Amino acid sequence: MYSRVGNYRIGTFAEYISVNEADLALKPKNLTMEEAGSIPLVGLTAWQALVEIGNVKKGQKVFIQAGSGGVGTFAIQLAKHFGAYVATTTSDANIDWVKKLGADLVIDYKVEDFETKLSNYDLVIHSNRDTKILEKSLRILKPGGQLISLVGPPTPEFAENIGLPWYLKLVTKLLSFGAKKKAKKLDARFLFLFMRAEGSQLGKISQLIEADIIKPVIDKVFPFEQTNAAMAYVESGRTKGKVVIKVK
Repeated sequence: MYSRVGNYRIGTFAEYISVNEADLALKPKNLTMEEAGSIPLVGLTAWQALVEIGNVKKGQKVFIQAGSGGVGTFAIQLAKHFGAYVATTTSDANIDWVKKLGADLVIDYKVEDFETKLSNYDLVIHSNRDTKILEKSLRILKPGGQLISLVGPPTPEFAENIGLPWYLKLVTKLLSFGAKKKAKKLDARFLFLFMRAEGSQLGKISQLIEADIIKPVIDKVFPFEQTNAAMAYVESGRTKGKVVIKVK
């Protein structure tokens, strides 16, 4: 079994942890424990963005930011599985590698402006906190297109879904007012995703992995004793795919 545990149980590296059974799925038979450990967070984020919210369909155009990152590497493969045309950003050193994952168009973010390359996109998976990048991402959408942000600001719809009190709903309304206003002006939608644990979705992801449709992408595996080094490596922003800590 494997899982992304519920929100009130995250935040530690441990050999054992109690998990809600609804959050569990059978580990793909063709993965090692380290490979399986790399999947739930990025897999569920990509699934909920592309499938549950984005409802991605064959022939649609999807822009996935940071294609060489953990979510990006998984989302590219998943979007291609559903028949989308996929554009992404990465550095020059990773362009060919990201294309092998399935990206149709790869933009070197260090020297190219994606807004000049992309237009009439159905869906953007947004993962950059720069407000200018958010505005550019909205402008490449077609009328009726959706931008799903993984970094915020959170929206009142999100607050409603997780049952926040009225005053926090008001805070999210204020925080997301500018982004939602810009999106509405462009006849687009701004949505916020905070991934949740979901065993049934993870089970569908396991089926895709066992069918060799999606493959895990792991940059490095650190022993538990080097957890601090692993965290520093992640924070460096140089990772390709996921970083895993092996407890035993």
